[in-house]
Amino acid sequence: MAPGSYARWVRLLCVSDIHGHADALAAVLATAERRGYSQLLVAGDLCFPGPKPLETWRRLTQAKAVCVQGVSDRALATLDIDRVRPRSEHERARLDRLAATRTELGELILARLARLAPTFRLPLEDGGELVLVHGSPADPMEPISHDMTDEEVLSLLGDDPADVVICGGSHVPFDRMVGGVRIINVGSVGEAPCSMRGEADRARIDAGGSGALARGMAVHGAGGTGHADATFVELRAGELRVEQLVVPLGRAA
Repeated sequence: MAPGSYARWVRLLCVSDIHGHADALAAVLATAERRGYSQLLVAGDLCFPGPKPLETWRRLTQAKAVCVQGVSDRALATLDIDRVRPRSEHERARLDRLAATRTELGELILARLARLAPTFRLPLEDGGELVLVHGSPADPMEPISHDMTDEEVLSLLGDDPADVVICGGSHVPFDRMVGGVRIINVGSVGEAPCSMRGEADRARIDAGGSGALARGMAVHGAGGTGHADATFVELRAGELRVEQLVVPLGRAA
């Protein structure tokens, strides 16, 4: 399926927050391929800080994935490391990992990460629209989380016209209707929390630098969790069906 087109029957495989965990991505793709899907959509945070950033990028390229830019993608491409003053050994290690990831990916891939669009839009057969974004329509770098109130979610939807929002960023999957908009957070492939408490703990990690780029530099922990999240979004005859998956991972993922 060409990006932006819509067929009579489409099954989208939607993922996010791979964070360089190529083995976890491979497990998700293998599971999805047994079921069949038309297009892979990725809601950002592709390559950092996991162990296999280049392999992750190559797998996404081979799968002809439609990717939008996440926080860590922007950090990889644009963060000025020399201007960041680490406040702990953890932050220093994150900066070192950022530099190593840049070296492994090379300038060409970094340039492509910098050019990734913040959103991707897909027209629906019924005249509506689906938008893929890392965080939220109002701020692609600010995620919609499972524990937000309707009012908080509405503020992050802003005046975007989309009827369906596919997003990531918070690492916790959910499927929710707010203000007539269906919000489908697809969780995380590479750093899915083992529990809601695990996600809350990660949210307290401080970052060096400032703003969204700092959050991208100090992403959520070490990864290597026991499962990966993925979501099938099926578009059939004007209907939208959602199936959220939990893919078990071996230790190597």
